[in-house]
Amino acid sequence: MSAPRRKILLIEDEPHIVLGLTDALEFEGFAVVSAGRGRDGVALARQERPDAILLDLMLPDTNGFKVCEELRRIDAFVPIVMLTARSQEADKIRGLDAGADDYVTKPFSVGELTARMRALLRRVQRPAGAVEVTMRIGDAEVNLSTHAVVREGTTHVLSFYEVELLRLLGERLGQPVSRDEILQKIWGLDSQPTNRTVDNFIVKLRKKIEKSPEKPERILTVYGFGYKLVP
Repeated sequence: MSAPRRKILLIEDEPHIVLGLTDALEFEGFAVVSAGRGRDGVALARQERPDAILLDLMLPDTNGFKVCEELRRIDAFVPIVMLTARSQEADKIRGLDAGADDYVTKPFSVGELTARMRALLRRVQRPAGAVEVTMRIGDAEVNLSTHAVVREGTTHVLSFYEVELLRLLGERLGQPVSRDEILQKIWGLDSQPTNRTVDNFIVKLRKKIEKSPEKPERILTVYGFGYKLVP
């Protein structure tokens, strides 16, 4: 008996994009459900419990930031990739702060997007009976298995990419890790002058782990190179 197909929820109002992505994802073996409005997408997420979500930033009834926050209240761990025609850094950071795991700027390569979805879904699969992995960073207790960090009595949910970033930095504790290596190992991407993905996720992590995110003591910048984690 063949394994059930992984289900992707596509929240997008442009018919040609819906058609193209649906065809491409179904060709790759995914099952696709779609909605053209934000509120309908949220309802489908509750009903269908998808394995991953592709979410457009600009929707006719609301914006993707609000939809993303609502989706996160339904499921804290489902991978969410935001589709956006905007290139402004502030919009990307706001999307990540709202709970998105990643973003893709239109126009994008359908082949690259489907490849990244496959890689993301492979990584989020946790083997049954897996041992919980925890780490202490300053006064923050991080559980990489449950995607949670507790600091000063407050629990913050970590996205998939935040967990993977902490895992990589933790494996090289005290040693600088380059942006290029982080991009390649975690996102499977090549470094480009305009690619600020790593920096954006570092900003998110510092808000959850550091006492003073603007003056970090644990997740340090190695200028002109990358980042390092100190205990």
